[in-house]
Amino acid sequence: MKRPNFIKTISIDLETYSSVPIKNGVYPYAESSDSEILLFAYSINSEPVIVIDVANGEVIPDYILRALTDDTVEKWAFNAAFERIFLSYWLKRNHPEYFKSYSIPEDSVGNYLDPSSWKCSMIWSAYMGLPLSLEGVGAVLGLEEQKLKEGKDLIRYFCVPCKPTKANGGRTRNMPSDAPEKWELFKKYNKRDVEVEMSIQKKLSHFPVPDSVWDEYHIDQEINDRGIMLDMDVVTNAIRFDAFSKARLMGTMKDKTELENPNSVIQMKDWLSSKGIETDSLDKKAIINLLKSVPSDVADVLKLRQQLAKSSVKKYQAMEGSVCADGRARGMFQFYGANRSGRWAGRIIQLQNLPQNHMSDLEEARDIVKSGDYEFMNMLYDDVPDVLSQLIRTAFVPKPGCKFCVADFSAIEARVIAFLAKENWRMEVFRNNEDIYCASASAMFHVPVEKHGQNAHLRQKGKIAELALGYGGSVGALTSMGALDMGLTEEELQPLVNSWRTANPNIVLFWWDVDEAVKTAIKQRTATETHGIRFVYQSGMLFIVLPSGRRLCYIKPKIGENKFGGESVTYEGVGQNKKWERIESYGPKFVENIVQAISRDILCYAMRTLSHCFIVGHVHDELIIETPMDTDLKAICEQMGRTPDWIEGLLLRADGYETQFYKKD
Repeated sequence: MKRPNFIKTISIDLETYSSVPIKNGVYPYAESSDSEILLFAYSINSEPVIVIDVANGEVIPDYILRALTDDTVEKWAFNAAFERIFLSYWLKRNHPEYFKSYSIPEDSVGNYLDPSSWKCSMIWSAYMGLPLSLEGVGAVLGLEEQKLKEGKDLIRYFCVPCKPTKANGGRTRNMPSDAPEKWELFKKYNKRDVEVEMSIQKKLSHFPVPDSVWDEYHIDQEINDRGIMLDMDVVTNAIRFDAFSKARLMGTMKDKTELENPNSVIQMKDWLSSKGIETDSLDKKAIINLLKSVPSDVADVLKLRQQLAKSSVKKYQAMEGSVCADGRARGMFQFYGANRSGRWAGRIIQLQNLPQNHMSDLEEARDIVKSGDYEFMNMLYDDVPDVLSQLIRTAFVPKPGCKFCVADFSAIEARVIAFLAKENWRMEVFRNNEDIYCASASAMFHVPVEKHGQNAHLRQKGKIAELALGYGGSVGALTSMGALDMGLTEEELQPLVNSWRTANPNIVLFWWDVDEAVKTAIKQRTATETHGIRFVYQSGMLFIVLPSGRRLCYIKPKIGENKFGGESVTYEGVGQNKKWERIESYGPKFVENIVQAISRDILCYAMRTLSHCFIVGHVHDELIIETPMDTDLKAICEQMGRTPDWIEGLLLRADGYETQFYKKD
């Protein structure tokens, strides 16, 4: 292969093998001692793609290996985190002379290639509101070069272990020599992936990702590379305790019901029917409703079923599978995972979706699990699965000699929408550090409301109204938020909606100003502005320009008719069923996107402000920072609460706590 004179960019796609399932994340997958590169496809400076058959002894040229650690060379891949991390491990093992890490001794970032010279076309796609799969993006963009559909079968054949059978001679892995025709097709597949990836870059070249967003991506990669330590004693014992608990619960249920499998929905429905109780469902909500009216013997069985249904062990199993050799879990955050706002999505362990903890003796319960004494746990607690569920957060710990400083924004979305809408009474609440739920209830019902004082019972109504109604929600939103379960009656719901909207006229006006601005931009194919937010129609797309300068993208917007016969806006995007479809929206929904997107940008600003700290995780509007024991929490909260200059006047506040294990304070 001829050596190029100058390498500006290199586009890469790897086909790899590892005995560790990829569902555990790229870090343990690549860390496995048997992981290896099978095929290495690349293009230098957008020239024709070359495939190197590493599995059959072809060698990656030294100038390519050097380019991988040259910060002046821009590396591109679709889901670039995979290529970067896998190549980090592969280089360390096979070509240590070429490997260069960006880690420092004080930090817990693993020895990985510096992400600062890597860019990801998946992130570019997400920024434009496109799917997060190469196949999906190619289809939506209508590229001439499409991802080969045979890929999944080929990956299943060559990239993961296989079951030994008589037919395959008892082998546990398929090699190129076992299916030469398939292997040649696999090489074409590998080549095609780079071609599609480069086509995406070309297609999106008129809509570049701002440098500021790439900077955020690099911060994200550093956080993923740093990982967060797991207390594996807690993890392994929790899995063991869960198995013991489920066996006991199942035994007790069999004794009480005489069923072969009381966990079976069909068998349980039949048993309930024999007791004169009919139900269409046995989900969580249905069982809660049944417990209100069934006899005590039936209630006992249903409560046991509730315990049995606790899925806490799945989180612990994800921890066990994803932990690296140094005891840290990595790769848990998907940058731009929510493409309507640009917020993160959780991966693997899913930190954004952990059960809360409300136990007063949380530390004591944790100590019992850590000690491994199941009998003691079973003696002290009636509902072991519930305890294990509440302890999930506590499995995350700082490294020895450190602590966690956990800081989060106070009511950030409520602050942002109040600022944008100029709802001044709310701004005053935040200025005085008052409780927004009490203040909202007070504004709705025209009486003083104190959290533990006058009219305290109204605070709950203020809280549910705040959570359900800020983005145009009505009676249905209140119901889905659990208003009826909290003691509110159906007759109270519509007056509650009316009261909230009357108390917040500027927010309601904001919804419909945005609605009008969006519709005008689409109809007239022009740019409009309201409340400091710009709406730009360009090249068949609607862009919402945020105060930070970042843009939200809505593809092929149209004005249509909604189910009520009124005007509505539709656009193409990934719907709730993860399929590409036409999505309907309107003013309050766009406001929700805007507010969540601005809140996300503020969190990114805080990450930059605190980039000298070792951020190990973030959950919604919260940062988890691993710090030395003498670190001042107050200083961290002060830095986090600084308002970006692009949204001057917004009142921010960050609060926090210190802990030796992660928890919900």
